[in-house]
Amino acid sequence: MGKWRNGCAVLLATVVGLAGLAVPAARATGAAPDAVVDARVLAVRTGDVHVIVQKWIAGDPRPEAAIEHLGGTVTNDLPIVDGFAATVPASDTGQLASVPGVRAVTLDETLKPQGLLSGSTSKPAPPKSAYIKEIGADSEWAAGVTGKGVTVALVDTGIANVPDLAGRVLPVQNDLNLLNPTSPCENLTGESTCDDNYGHGTFIAGLIAGNGAASNGAWSGVAPNANLVSVKVAGADGSADVSTVLAGIQWVVSFKDRYGIKVMNLSLGTDSTQSYTVDPLNYAVEKAWDAGITVVVAASNRGPDPATISKPGDDPLVVTVGAVDDMGTPAIADDELPDFTSRGPTAADGLAKPDVVAPGGHVVSLRAPGSAVDTQFPTYVDGSYRKGSGTSMATGIVSGAVALMIQANPNLTPDRIKYALTSTARPVASSDPMAVGAGLIDSYGALRAPAGLANQGIVRSNGLGSLDLSRGSAQVALNDPAQTVVGGLQTAQLLLWNPLVYTTTVWSPLTWNLTDFAGSRWYGSRWYDQPDQMTGSRWYGSRWYGELDGSRWYGSRWYGSRWYGGWD
Repeated sequence: MGKWRNGCAVLLATVVGLAGLAVPAARATGAAPDAVVDARVLAVRTGDVHVIVQKWIAGDPRPEAAIEHLGGTVTNDLPIVDGFAATVPASDTGQLASVPGVRAVTLDETLKPQGLLSGSTSKPAPPKSAYIKEIGADSEWAAGVTGKGVTVALVDTGIANVPDLAGRVLPVQNDLNLLNPTSPCENLTGESTCDDNYGHGTFIAGLIAGNGAASNGAWSGVAPNANLVSVKVAGADGSADVSTVLAGIQWVVSFKDRYGIKVMNLSLGTDSTQSYTVDPLNYAVEKAWDAGITVVVAASNRGPDPATISKPGDDPLVVTVGAVDDMGTPAIADDELPDFTSRGPTAADGLAKPDVVAPGGHVVSLRAPGSAVDTQFPTYVDGSYRKGSGTSMATGIVSGAVALMIQANPNLTPDRIKYALTSTARPVASSDPMAVGAGLIDSYGALRAPAGLANQGIVRSNGLGSLDLSRGSAQVALNDPAQTVVGGLQTAQLLLWNPLVYTTTVWSPLTWNLTDFAGSRWYGSRWYDQPDQMTGSRWYGSRWYGELDGSRWYGSRWYGSRWYGGWD
């Protein structure tokens, strides 16, 4: 497996991760596992030690109580990493490994910029933007192919109003609201605005279509003249029920002709193991594919174990994208395979995935100023940008590459595009097709690939499976903690899920405006692993994985449809 090299500038202690940790050798048979404790914590001999404590279960109160019992002090609650910051007497750090409920203890510190000599006053070199050249997009730009006239639908957390995307996030017509005839997005979240209050969608939008306006072109995306349509399915907390994502996909298919949508980016997924042949989320992406929309989906950040491809990336039709680290160079010989990128085969059906990989390690893209991510991880680049890693990022890069291909040849169908991408992909980072698929995309080469079709003879999903199983490990609950868990066939909008209506209705503007999705009130929904966690304001769900300097770190726990990106 590839390992990260040092390359981040300044890292917040809350995302330092597990680098340099020591695992206690002794474990009691049948007992809970000992915590993993940073060797640097144990090395401190005097005074107090500042630590970050991460818990196995976010709501477990025992770790905080144990820290105080040891004479320590909890200094800051850190739900973003399912834990808290604390000070502990150095004389008691040896007991941290056996504290009930603690998964990991790391040293709370801010790392200094890499590559600076002691006493040096020079600034670190800015990160390099290599992915444009590595996938061949610069050659297409030189030929005048920049994505102009092609629209990518971004089903995500919204898109911030930033200079790099100005004039190319298409306004959405509100057919049912004559008092407010247009808005910047199709908003399915219940939030009052289209702002990206979480921060993920804007980052992906920049990778797809940013033009570098705030950096004199230094940090542009793959298709800098492409248009975007924002379909906002998650708000400031990042939560999105599968039913909301289904509504977003139905909207994209219904209104594709109005906005010229040819590509749909889904940097999200669930850990569901329901077979794609019956799953409603798989049915939705296949419906989009058959409507002429190339659907590009993140493999997930749940690697390096096999059978960790997310849904709907487990669908055989779509382009499922894993990540490599380009190491800041356009050459592919030095690319490495990060542990976070998920591996095939698919858990339920044993299909080979991912299809291709693209750069997804330490790439630079747009900030959403004031968003949750922007506030929690303020490690900025040139003011308007930041770095991130994940298959979310690789997915955005492939979506941009597809937009270039469609501008160059508007007659390309999704099956031809997928064939061109996979048949011209280059070996990279690993010889395991379950890790890298056909290899690294070559956008310029794909345009010149012999004509061919992917996806021939594939069994399609009927969409009649369980909505609850499609959600995976999380359960949806109402905002009111006094309410009971909503599951089974009920949607996040408190409606009875009817798979027959969803799968037999013709998706068009008229039918969309008559659906429950369009006409009902949209409720925010919280995700919990267990019904008894419905108290307080913390959010529980499945882990969101990233990768940092060779060691897996456990970032924000979101839920339902997870956003497969992490923040460097």
